[in-house]
Amino acid sequence: MPETLAQPLAPYACQNTESRGRLYAESLPSFRTEFQRDRDRIIHSSAFRRLKHKTQVFVEHEGDYYRTRLTHSIEVAQVARTLAGVLGLNTDLAEAIALAHDLGHTPFGHTGEDALAALMAPYGGFDHNAQALRIVTRLERHYAGFDGLNLTWETLEGIAKHNGPVTGPNADAKHAGPLPYALAEVNALWDLELDTFASAEAQVAAISDDIAYSHHDLHDGLRSGLFDEADLMELPVTGPAFEAVDRLYPNLDKMRRRHEALRRVFGVMVEDVIAVAQNRLASAGARSAEDIRGLGTTVIRFSKPLFQDLKSVRSFLFTRMYRAPSVMKERARVTEVVNGLFPLFLSRPELLPAEWQADIARAQGDVELARIVADYVSGMTDRFALQEGARLL
Repeated sequence: MPETLAQPLAPYACQNTESRGRLYAESLPSFRTEFQRDRDRIIHSSAFRRLKHKTQVFVEHEGDYYRTRLTHSIEVAQVARTLAGVLGLNTDLAEAIALAHDLGHTPFGHTGEDALAALMAPYGGFDHNAQALRIVTRLERHYAGFDGLNLTWETLEGIAKHNGPVTGPNADAKHAGPLPYALAEVNALWDLELDTFASAEAQVAAISDDIAYSHHDLHDGLRSGLFDEADLMELPVTGPAFEAVDRLYPNLDKMRRRHEALRRVFGVMVEDVIAVAQNRLASAGARSAEDIRGLGTTVIRFSKPLFQDLKSVRSFLFTRMYRAPSVMKERARVTEVVNGLFPLFLSRPELLPAEWQADIARAQGDVELARIVADYVSGMTDRFALQEGARLL
């Protein structure tokens, strides 16, 4: 038995040998756990590679130092492995979910998603989490025995509801209304228990996403010049971090000072989540992963004081970065690209590459065709979407 299978996990972790399996039965891996296999398939997928050229906040070509969806996903996975390891959870499952959580993002980040969601409203809507499931169950076509990556139930569950239940009394209000078609299709094939909370590993992936972007958006915003260190000195969490660095390292050069302060912000978030999770897990008395799902609340979260402080930081980022005039100007430009390409391909599907034509030929009605076009447009990188916009529009 591989050593990784023998490593003890907490009783409330998803155990390596107790997965609910895959939609299509496969022989057991010889040298990996099932969740390591999931992680590896995600890393080797075409959709994961395309994240290299997809926007996080700044459009990919705007600068080599800004985060992309790929570097963001890697940072989320690093945090997830750290948290899961400390808490006795399954690090491979947490990492797999973290690496997959943004596979369904469109070009141009949330701006592209907002545009495509509006265009797809008559055809069942569009949601990047649901699209990630569509990618890993249908659109990746590399294996002889099945479409998709044939991931385990636990990884699919984590992708679907790492941010919480999607249906039922505990669902977030933003999930009101019918399920996104991509999520409904997968759930019809295999019940993902959308009304319960996800595993602790999936919750770790979700909080790791929050930690990663809260940290790196500050870094990217400083590099872009949209705000400076003096602005951050006025905020909770970031202000004390800069003050601590100034006490320890007076007269430190600008870039080192920035890095030292923001790594302390990062550490504050990680340590807070660990402390809260340890207390909540101890008081919950969970003896299995099923117990975690049935608690009716999350066990992996920020403390209330830090959560309030981070709301102030995010409000600052929203005003000074996400809605900065230069960013809004770019948002308007790329929205025009998506708004132009989607209806063009819908009216002239022959413009899609040859490998998409078989699906188009099988499409029955406008809804199915629109969903194929959405698959194509959402899979574009920033660069390719801009090139196609310039060529076709």
